[in-house]
Amino acid sequence: MDFLDAYEQWADAHAFFDSTLIPSPSDGRDPLSEQAAAWENRLVAETPNGWLLRDNALFRALGGDGKLHLLHVTHALEQISEHGSLYPSGGCLVGSVYCAPLTPTERGYRMHNLAEYVLTREAPAFVAKAGAPQRVPTPLIFEINLPPQAYRGLAGVDYLRLGSIHLQIYIRLEYLLSKTERHQLRESTVSRIKNSTAFLALAAAVAYQGATVQPATFLRLLDETIPRLPILGYVYFEALAEYLMLHSTTPQTRQRAELGEFNNWLYKDMLFASFPHMAGKFDLAKFRPSPDELDTLLARIDPGLDAAHARAYLTGRISHLVAARLFTPGQIPDAWHHTRWEFDSLSTQLGPLLGHLIHRELRTFGRYPDFYFYFDQHKALQAWNYWNHMDIIAPFNGTIPKGEIGINPAYPDLDYRVWRAEQDDNGRLHPTEELTLTIAPRLVDIKYTLMRNNQWTSPTPAAT
Repeated sequence: MDFLDAYEQWADAHAFFDSTLIPSPSDGRDPLSEQAAAWENRLVAETPNGWLLRDNALFRALGGDGKLHLLHVTHALEQISEHGSLYPSGGCLVGSVYCAPLTPTERGYRMHNLAEYVLTREAPAFVAKAGAPQRVPTPLIFEINLPPQAYRGLAGVDYLRLGSIHLQIYIRLEYLLSKTERHQLRESTVSRIKNSTAFLALAAAVAYQGATVQPATFLRLLDETIPRLPILGYVYFEALAEYLMLHSTTPQTRQRAELGEFNNWLYKDMLFASFPHMAGKFDLAKFRPSPDELDTLLARIDPGLDAAHARAYLTGRISHLVAARLFTPGQIPDAWHHTRWEFDSLSTQLGPLLGHLIHRELRTFGRYPDFYFYFDQHKALQAWNYWNHMDIIAPFNGTIPKGEIGINPAYPDLDYRVWRAEQDDNGRLHPTEELTLTIAPRLVDIKYTLMRNNQWTSPTPAAT
């Protein structure tokens, strides 16, 4: 893949939240372009908290001048300090140091509610689940100096759009595997899709043809298909998290909205209360709320939500995301019973889905985990190249601006300071010790990171 192809793919993998201010010609090649615009308008204009998609604390910080203050939580400060380097990891922010925003005040740093949840609830739960009391989640405060040339636009990477990139990287690196392994991988992914045709065809009918389907039928079929197509767990999670943050009207949600923040505690509590096994091994491929218990789940999170409205919303939204993120752009699936169930044929119409499946298989199948690190490192190099070209210092999660933000470890002359911090009785953070750390442009193996680590006894590098 040459630079231009990779650059365009990475540009397409980002959501440009300020693009609505820029007139652009309609894309006649994309049959979903009008539908995507309609969804964008609906999310912004027809939901209680939709205005936060355009005006929020994260965007104000990114578009400002001067300094950016971020919280990073680590479980391995001793190892990091010993080596003097902090390594980024893969995940939803690709190859950056995962952080959340901080706001400086006269009484210390106020945490974004996402940062507060990670530090006070999520990280301690992961450590407790792993049975490693010696591992103490430690808050680090980063102060990033934004140079004049830093990108002031709002381009967030959307990991649901990375399927085509995953596929192209695999095609480039597939000869690291034997002929038998390549055959097994291709057959496995094709089989998964072939046996998921009922759901894919239904989602396509809703998205492309406006077909009417009972939400109960759709969600039940989705639930049955997630084990075969794990990326659907991620799609379901993002759609449900989006619904909760946009539609909740609890006092806590309103209070956080006044600060310019989506209420991240809604989906965090939903996730960990319903799926306690996620603690210690964050794996959205296993996100499968029972269709029969969805009403109860929503009522537990916010009793004011309309469960029937939520089910109808999820049916339409997930169908759109499946078509827009998992089908090759511009391709409308033909009659499914005419499909040639061969890898090369499927890559024409379902290339992004194949890429997501391969990305998943490389983690767990046979000898492939030995190569997964290099696969992700290759992806990170492409992301860093794109971010540096755009002068993006702090990439953020563009599925929805929840507050997830990273530090680009490969940015030339990255100007930053970092302190170990402590939390006071009012929940504010205070720097206690400045640290001499280098952010290194090299991925740490994902199994050593805080949100994935279930191998605490393994030799640990300077992990994030």
